[in-house]
Amino acid sequence: MNTQKTLPGWRGVMPYLVSPLNDDGSVASEVLARLIDDLIEAGVHGLSPLGSTGEFAYLNPEQRLAVVQTSVAAARGRVPVIPGVASCAIADAVAQARAYEAAGADGILAIMEAYFPVGDEGVYQYFKAIAEAVSLPLVLYTNPNFQRSDLSLPVIDRLSQLPNIAYLKDASNNTGRLLSIMQRVQGRMQVFAASAHIPAAVMLIGGVGWMAGPACLVPRQSVRLYELCRAGQWDEAMVLQRGLWAVNQVFAKYNLAACVKGGLQLQGYAVGEPVPPQAPLSPEGREEVRALLLRLGALGG
Repeated sequence: MNTQKTLPGWRGVMPYLVSPLNDDGSVASEVLARLIDDLIEAGVHGLSPLGSTGEFAYLNPEQRLAVVQTSVAAARGRVPVIPGVASCAIADAVAQARAYEAAGADGILAIMEAYFPVGDEGVYQYFKAIAEAVSLPLVLYTNPNFQRSDLSLPVIDRLSQLPNIAYLKDASNNTGRLLSIMQRVQGRMQVFAASAHIPAAVMLIGGVGWMAGPACLVPRQSVRLYELCRAGQWDEAMVLQRGLWAVNQVFAKYNLAACVKGGLQLQGYAVGEPVPPQAPLSPEGREEVRALLLRLGALGG
């Protein structure tokens, strides 16, 4: 059992990036690069293209690669870029991971899709194959609410012993599960929360940050919350957390990509609408997001 492996030291707020597309389906690289510049200026600690917010399941391979290439070029090494790799098949996932490593990614966020259910051994072999295909650190993604075949605690334990599997991003909304994972892996992996969790609570029990689409809209406020948690200023952190939790509550009512893209449009980013057949944010949702961003100081008057 490897209890001494060196982790990359990733931490903090890592927004899931949207994937802005032009009318012809090409990636709107200038828009994405501007968003990345602004997020880094706001103090975020990393970037993750091709997560759920990035609509990975709705893009073709050329679009996904273009999103990664644009993200790496725009980041210019200032923060790590950790794109999502997702597939039902091991061979396809391995090909994606190798392509993103060649494009200059700093790590891989490994996601497993499944049409038919897959048992624990198949889940283990899927993530193991991605890890062995690249030299990059891996973040495992687990979301039992949406994934047909999820990572069980025994599989997470086995995977944590592989040398380049360094982190787990949990979107289960079960903070007790997070604590169980932390105790099980004994420091071999660190844990990031998702927007389904209350970030301050996750930081309190030993998390190292959060990876979440809503942070695209409130990056400065998210970074401030992280800094307060790191400093152990829990009373002040919870005041800010209560306000920011309203973002998660609004997003739970609507399509995630639609909410983030709709909010970014309100902030002046021409990111376009979600890929059909997803619906754009409704007029009611747009007004709800507008009011929320105004209240949080994330939208000009």
